[in-house]
Formats: sequence, C-alpha cells, structure tokens
Amino acid sequence: MIYNSFEFFLAFRYIKSKKTEGFISLSSWFSFIGIALGVATLIIVMSVMNGFRSELVNRILGINGHLMIYSQNGQLISKYNEISKKVSDNNNVLAIIPQIDGQGLARSKHYISGVMIKGIRWSDLPAKKLLWNSLNNKARSNFKINNEIIIGSRLAKRLKVNVGDKLSLVSASGMNTVLGIIPQKQTFKIGGFFNVGMYEYDNNFVFIPWSSAQNFLQMGDFASNLEIFLKDHEATESFTKEIKKILGKNFSLIDWKKQNSTFINALKVEKNVMFLILTLIILVAAFNIISSMIMLVNAKSGDIALLRTMGASKKAIIKIFILIGTSIGFLGTVFGASLGVFLSINIEYVRKFLSFVLNQELFSPEIYFLNNLPSKISFSEVFFIIFTSMSLSILASVFPSWKASKILPAEVLRYE
Repeated sequence: MIYNSFEFFLAFRYIKSKKTEGFISLSSWFSFIGIALGVATLIIVMSVMNGFRSELVNRILGINGHLMIYSQNGQLISKYNEISKKVSDNNNVLAIIPQIDGQGLARSKHYISGVMIKGIRWSDLPAKKLLWNSLNNKARSNFKINNEIIIGSRLAKRLKVNVGDKLSLVSASGMNTVLGIIPQKQTFKIGGFFNVGMYEYDNNFVFIPWSSAQNFLQMGDFASNLEIFLKDHEATESFTKEIKKILGKNFSLIDWKKQNSTFINALKVEKNVMFLILTLIILVAAFNIISSMIMLVNAKSGDIALLRTMGASKKAIIKIFILIGTSIGFLGTVFGASLGVFLSINIEYVRKFLSFVLNQELFSPEIYFLNNLPSKISFSEVFFIIFTSMSLSILASVFPSWKASKILPAEVLRYE
C-alpha cells in the first residue's frame, strides 16, 4: 500500500488529538501501552522458559550421564568392568562410569539430614564436568589421596559444617542380625564442597570414594548402575539401540530425556500455555485499537465529509485510518520488543532488585531447582511475536477504516 505525503500528514495529525478529544487520545495511549506490555511480557516469558530448559539440560548433563544402564531384575551389576569395555568401543562414547547409589542420614554435631549417597571412582569424577569444575584442587586431592567425602554447599550450610569437620553417615541398609537389621554407621572427614547450581544436588548429595562406598554400603565388588557420557547427546536414541544389541536382555537402559521427562514436559506445556495467555493480552489491546479508532472516526466525521467533497477517494480515507491504527500498533510493538529484549538480557538483576524491594526471595531454588533465573532469547520467537502483534494491529484497523470510507458527505454536512 503506497502513501502520499498528504495522507501521512493527516494520519499523524489525527493521532495527535485536540484537548476536546482527550478521551480518544487516552484510549490510543491505552492501546499503545497494552500492546507494548503484551509484547514485552511475552518476550520475557518465552526467554525465561527457553533459559530454564537450556540451563536445566546443561546442568543435568553436566552432572549426569546421557544414558543409564541398570540390571533388568533390579539387582546389582557384577561385571561392570566387562560391560564398560564393550560399550566404550563405540566412537560416540566419551566415558562410562560405574556408580554406587544409596540413601542415608548425615549427622553433624547439632544437625541431621537425609542424604543421597553416591560412590564413585576418583578417575571418573572429571566426566561429571559440572561437579568437577565446582571442586577446588584441595577438594579433589582430599577425595583422591585422603579418602575424604565431598558434599553439597547447601547441605553443608544446613548441617553447619566446614571442610575438615567430621560427618557421621547412617546407611538405610545395614547388617542382618538375630535382632533384626542394624543400620551401618561410619564417620567420614569432609574433604570439600561442590556447588553445581542445582538445588536438588547441592542440598542432598554426598559423594564418597569408591572403595569407602563399597564398604560402607556393604556392596562388595558390585555397582548399582553405569552412566554413559556421549559426544552427541542428541544421538541418544540411535546409540541406545546399538547398546541394547550388545548387552542383550539382561539390562535395561534409560536415557536422560526419560529420566527428566517431568521437568522437560512441564516446561514445554507451561511455555505453550503462557504464550496463549499473553497473546490474548495483545489481542485485547488490538480490540482497544478498534474502539479508539471507531471513536476517532465518529469525532472526525465532519473532516472526512469535507475531504470527500474535496475529491478524496474512499481508498484514500481507508489508507489514512489504517495508517493511524498501524502506527499505534507499530510504536507499541517496537517499544515492547525493545523493553522485552532489554529485560530478558538483565532478568537476573531484575529478580534481585524486585527481591530487595519486596523483601522476599523470588523464584526460590527450592521450587525452581536453579540458583539463578536463566534467560535465553530466541530471535526467531521475537520476530514471530512482532509479526503477530503487527498483524493484529493492522487487522484491528480494517473495520474502522472501512466504516470511515462509508461516511456520506451530504448527510454529515447537512447537520454541520
């Protein structure tokens, strides 16, 4: 649609209403603010949702394997070294590590807490990149040489313990005696803390050297499971089929997507629902454009009649009023998109500021599993939001513009 300078002049002249038409101007401002807030909020929510998914996946794969091998009947795995050799021949395998899993109680001098116990070999720790990178050299050395344990930073804070303190662990499994099962208890020295940024791990997990875990949990030379780390985590499905052929029917394999399907599916559903709800906000703002434009048409009916008598075509009238509605939508969309991108980039600072002002922790890690509020802007989504907002604004301008073109000069001027 091509515009001339006169049509531009009239359109922007009508946008800037007179004092006598203050309500129309106010309605236009509400339309502008509604579209801007809708676009900004939609971009922020989509970015945070993308950030949550990306950050969760990175952290999950930074401390857990892409594929877990369990015994089919739920028993312990005895030939874990033999299985490791078979699986590690595949070119896509970065590392395969046996693990010992257990549950128990951790007790300091004054506090007690339930914990998840993991036994792991020191040589396998670097495979868990997020865990390995969070440990200082002293903690790594203590784990390897001094046979000391490492615990989550939040767990250490709850138990009020420091590096070098003693920590008693009580195993959920114990010795069978004539009096029943007696829980196994052992005191360990704390060699260091880890902080992987996931509340579940930092608050509950204890890592014990392999031989100590076997003795403490009375496992013998067995493993609870094996973790496989792959070079390409997107190739998990095809890799699983290959490994099933190698291992046979005595073992079950669970990939990282199935293990964390609750998180991933919940984020996907929530993202779709939020997109729908916030799109409705933009739609409401677009309807506000319709109402303000209809009021503007009624207020300017005399001007429209004069234009028609001076030779302005119906097409010119339609173009003028479509330009008015589109301009409101365009300005609101651009302002909202800019605000949304800016706040998405600085979302963690915004969270901290609001937490300080409200004196309340927002997005608590106990609920959202991450210590920081992540954000990842998808510019394809940003452009889609801008396109949707602009399309709704243009569509909202069509009916009032058509109504303006239908005004009959003779009828209007008769009462002027």
